Amino acid sequence: MKRKILCTIGTRPEAIKMAPVIRALQADADFDCRVLATGQHRQMLDQVLSVFGITPDVDLDIMQPGQTLTGLTGRLLLRLEEVIATEKPDAILAQGDTTTVLAIALAAFYERIPFGHVEAGLRTGNIANPFPEEMNRVVASHLTRWHFAPTQLAANRLLAEGYDGDSVYVTGNTVIDALYNVAERNLGTGLNLDPERRLLLVTLHRRENFGEPLERICEALEQLMANNPDLQMVLPVHHNPNVRQVVHRRFRDNERVVLCEPLDYTAFVGAMNRATLIMSDSGGVQEEAPALGKPVLVLRETTERPEAVTAGVTRLVGTQTEAIRSAAQDLLDDPRAYAAMARRESPYGDGKAASRILAILRRDLLPKISADPLEALLFAKSPSSTDLVGVSNGSSATSAPAIQ
Repeated sequence: MKRKILCTIGTRPEAIKMAPVIRALQADADFDCRVLATGQHRQMLDQVLSVFGITPDVDLDIMQPGQTLTGLTGRLLLRLEEVIATEKPDAILAQGDTTTVLAIALAAFYERIPFGHVEAGLRTGNIANPFPEEMNRVVASHLTRWHFAPTQLAANRLLAEGYDGDSVYVTGNTVIDALYNVAERNLGTGLNLDPERRLLLVTLHRRENFGEPLERICEALEQLMANNPDLQMVLPVHHNPNVRQVVHRRFRDNERVVLCEPLDYTAFVGAMNRATLIMSDSGGVQEEAPALGKPVLVLRETTERPEAVTAGVTRLVGTQTEAIRSAAQDLLDDPRAYAAMARRESPYGDGKAASRILAILRRDLLPKISADPLEALLFAKSPSSTDLVGVSNGSSATSAPAIQ
């Protein structure tokens, strides 16, 4: 008998990171994979799903103009209760730390359905930063049956918080699966770029950067463009008016700045490949760009992804104008400093995370069907689990089961 898995996605990053898992489940004859889209990011979500050939089975189209976090959470819980009652899944999966993830984890708990959290164990240690993502993922962890940690460091955090080691697995990050799939297509950016100029790729959307921090970031970008005439900048503008108004006011008259709508995933991967330097407050970019050998300056005060910082392929520069400008200028001026960061290194996995997640689900949900001896190897405990993600385990916590 097939086991029904309800895969839930609400935003563009969730769609990117859940796509490899959804495709793996859809290709397995022992599972009935159902895709639920909440529509927390409407247009950007649809773009990604089309790239991976995924069509939602259920679409809540939940967003409304001016909707508050409280209103969104309440509406999601009511709608998710209806969906779960209709679908009757054997397990529910979601990725990340958005309001969609918080709501589906809570709904699954209320209905006593096991919940799998993809990209589990990320923490800043500050419940208010990022807001509300840190709270969302901390609460979701309390409701999780399978913690699919992207790195050993993330797994160790969960173990230190007291979660059962038998529920925590180091799988790698599914974003690397998605990235490699799309990068192989080599479809370019679709943008009219000057091949003779160096490219600065910038993304800005983080809620805690709205207001004065965003103004300081834009001031640094203006100075970089003024001081480097061979530089062009691509800035896909997030739909949030707190970002759009500031960015358009600052850069609409600069001929070397391309302000565009959010790129579809294939074009964005193409832009990362083409970029000389990437500056971003995105979590996903911190994971993807190092795998392509692109230096990233992280425009945030904290990061829940320290593995790339430790590896030396990203740098946390904050939101102060001079700190941003000087860090970027150093990389643009100093070939040795640039080469030290521009190493093709992936602390977040090897492109096989979805296969590992599938194997875990097969073992736990299909005990009589899963007799493949290869799966026994996948679940062997090994002290070399850090090899998967390139992180030295400096924690005293007991290692989670390693998925090799």
